[in-house]
Amino acid sequence: MARNDGIHRTVARNNNLSASQINNAQRHNEREKESYTNPDIVPERLPYNVHYKSPTGSYAEMFEQLKSDGIISTRGLKDDANTYGELIFDVNSAYFYNHGGYEFAKQFFADAYKAAVEIVGGEQNILSAVMHADERNRAMSEALGEDVFHYHLHVVYIPVVEKQILWSKRCKDKSLVGTVKETIMQVSSSKKWISKPTMDEDGNPVLNSKGKPILRKSYSVLQDDFYNAMRAAGYTDVERGERGSTEEHLTVTQFKVQQEAARLEVLEAQTEKKEQQLQRIEQKTKIKKSQATTFDEIDSMGRKTFTGKIEFTPHEAEQLKNLAKKAISASAVIADLKKKLEAARQDVRIWKDRYESLQAQTRDFLAALKKSPEAVKNFISRILHMEKSKSEQEIQQRTNTLVK
Repeated sequence: MARNDGIHRTVARNNNLSASQINNAQRHNEREKESYTNPDIVPERLPYNVHYKSPTGSYAEMFEQLKSDGIISTRGLKDDANTYGELIFDVNSAYFYNHGGYEFAKQFFADAYKAAVEIVGGEQNILSAVMHADERNRAMSEALGEDVFHYHLHVVYIPVVEKQILWSKRCKDKSLVGTVKETIMQVSSSKKWISKPTMDEDGNPVLNSKGKPILRKSYSVLQDDFYNAMRAAGYTDVERGERGSTEEHLTVTQFKVQQEAARLEVLEAQTEKKEQQLQRIEQKTKIKKSQATTFDEIDSMGRKTFTGKIEFTPHEAEQLKNLAKKAISASAVIADLKKKLEAARQDVRIWKDRYESLQAQTRDFLAALKKSPEAVKNFISRILHMEKSKSEQEIQQRTNTLVK
């Protein structure tokens, strides 16, 4: 009913999180904050939240313990890699309300947790699983004149894939080279959620018109897995979230605002990257005192002859040539980077202006939509119907003219 069509749809989302982000996720999921920016969280309802797996410490501490015990491995990972994942399972509030509310939601997400265990590869990879029952659905509550709560499940896990480590050529026993030395559970979000080829009934990859395999996006597979699991558990009155949708639970206008915000974020990141690159180039081109050739050494090069000319040794001349070449090359690189940096800054200014303009244009619409979504929907439907009727009348008039 998120699209007001009377259909209850399952929704599964995955968030990849780095070590710097996990503490905030923990404070939200475990309700450790003293206050919340979300005004619909009702603190008195905290005891109604249900843990299907309770954390034994902080998420970070549990991660380090698994790593210390050798259950998971971070071999080869960068410092800023995404080492955590968070699944969020959801159905619209009306679905639970129509089935009795809290008790039904508890059982539904108990079954959803079983699906999560299968999706992440085992309960040992899950740090926490909690159903939130303390978030009020404001629109439904105001419409029905009673409190209605939006139930959903957060599952924080460690994304791991099985990886075989082979004996290298440095192994003394040459008969072992290329064979499996050990199997580890490697932490890797990218490999856990890698897109895989779509297979036909015979197990062969389905190809596109250019002969390349058609990939099934990993998050589409996630939607399928969650939906199939819930249907198998007996929830036959739910449907799968819409395929190919990148705007689930968003109006078109909201989606556009979100896209512009994302575009602005990318441009700002690119600008920052170019600034850092420029700083590194400038730093590299500076002649430091610790380098072999210092300013004093350059000044001391050459000797003045009795005729007043300056003579250089072959070695000094070669040094000066190399320094001149490097200076010219560095100046060209810096000039080019400065141009690119200024262009990137200009792009940011343009998209920032567009984003702010779009926000201003849609502010009243989004406020009205949040306060009374059904009324806004009906209003838009009436306008579209009027436009459609007007178009049909014009077509009929043109047809009648041609017939005459």
